[in-house]
Amino acid sequence: MDELAATMTGFARTLRAAGVAADHERTQNLLRALGHLDVTDPGEVYWAGRLTLCVTPDDLPRYDRCFAAYFGGARAGAARTSTSTVTRHLAAQAESGGEDADGDDGTAAPATASRAEVLRHRDVARLTEAERAEVHRMLSLLRGGRARRRSRRFESAHRGVLDQRRTIRDALRKGDVARLRHRRHTTRPRTVVLFVDVSGSMAPYAETLLRFAHALVRSEPRATRVYSVGTRLTPITAELRHRDPGTALNEVSRTIPDWSGGTRLGEELREYLARYSARGTIAVIASDGWERGDPALLGAQMARLARQAHRVIWVNPHKGYADYQPLTGGMRAALPHLDDLVAGHSLAAYEQLSERLAHA
Repeated sequence: MDELAATMTGFARTLRAAGVAADHERTQNLLRALGHLDVTDPGEVYWAGRLTLCVTPDDLPRYDRCFAAYFGGARAGAARTSTSTVTRHLAAQAESGGEDADGDDGTAAPATASRAEVLRHRDVARLTEAERAEVHRMLSLLRGGRARRRSRRFESAHRGVLDQRRTIRDALRKGDVARLRHRRHTTRPRTVVLFVDVSGSMAPYAETLLRFAHALVRSEPRATRVYSVGTRLTPITAELRHRDPGTALNEVSRTIPDWSGGTRLGEELREYLARYSARGTIAVIASDGWERGDPALLGAQMARLARQAHRVIWVNPHKGYADYQPLTGGMRAALPHLDDLVAGHSLAAYEQLSERLAHA
């Protein structure tokens, strides 16, 4: 039962990342329902989840996509098949990178619940090609929310600031002040500016980070700006707007001129702050901190960035290990100016980062 609870909690987390309100209460309802069903039957698991976790009609296509990726392609009305939703055997194979974990042709096999949960926490730099493809497929389903900020625009409201113009206009039209009109500020998603390090030391993580960037752009295309950093600053937001992740990554690969070079993040942040404003944004820097330039320059530019941005988050793939220490020159220079230093080595880390962006 504990294994089932962990599996379904992971599934609910995937649904929340995709925009389905599968909260704790609904997840508990699902677990109670599964206590009366055959959990080895994909059809019964599908309908139990659909009836307990979905709230609006818009949730149904999202639920289908997440269920297909998480449980191996079983959909509504699926017949009883040999696909097991909870198997220790496949989980062990995924952990060891065994041959049966992949398809016979070397492509990514559909992930069962246990295998998907194992892959969520593994370092993407240590995955096989097939496992990495599976993680990238699950990452493409990520649809996190975005923290909101007050805009300058107003909308009518029952309470709030007195809207003098509308009140007077109504009084002139009706000949009497029949009702006081009010207004309030509207809100809009807070802009995220993401800097992705594509230097040689970040090569094992660069593609996965760019796929995470693609998911962010697809979720909030008007409130996400992405730049690659290495030896030069390159805007890549337009390339990441393609619906298909593979097409977007191909466009990005042709646009970035400095793959696997060094990192001069201080110079690039200085260029960015000279050309653009980071005021009110959430600035996210994905790098391991191996700075080839002057660390003092990086520290000065990080201080400027911190004064402008609403929040500064540094994503370091090595932060996911218990013995990690920020000892590189770049990390030591940047650390005093960070609001958060988070891991960036696994699918679970990217899910947590997405949730952080939704509540920053």
